[in-house]
Amino acid sequence: MEATMKGLLGPGQLHARVEEIKRVKGTPPWTEKVVVNDQIVGTLICQPPGHPTDRHYHLTDEWWVVLEGEIDWEIEGQPAPVHARAGDLVLVPANHFHHIRPTGRGPSIRLAITPPGEFHRHEREPGAGPYDR
Repeated sequence: MEATMKGLLGPGQLHARVEEIKRVKGTPPWTEKVVVNDQIVGTLICQPPGHPTDRHYHLTDEWWVVLEGEIDWEIEGQPAPVHARAGDLVLVPANHFHHIRPTGRGPSIRLAITPPGEFHRHEREPGAGPYDR
């Protein structure tokens, strides 16, 4: 793990409040790395309704806890979007393209859990996906 990436929480700070992070970060969209270590990266992501992510996939599973708002996940292989709201958990399996769209009337906040070093991949070799083997 690169020493330049640091999370809000660590040995010197073991507790944080989402409300305080929201106050400091201000108007969405914004992100905040909460935990960064050799095993895990936890990132708070706040987006206003209608502010989608790019369509992408990861080499590992990715999952989220929806803390506020409503979000639709279009997940490769699923017949309909997963509609999640505060209190819901969502998993996208490795190698599945997904597209995340905040919906509803106000901003959404989700905690994304990924391994360190994982990033958005936009192109996949033919035959490498879960449904084209």
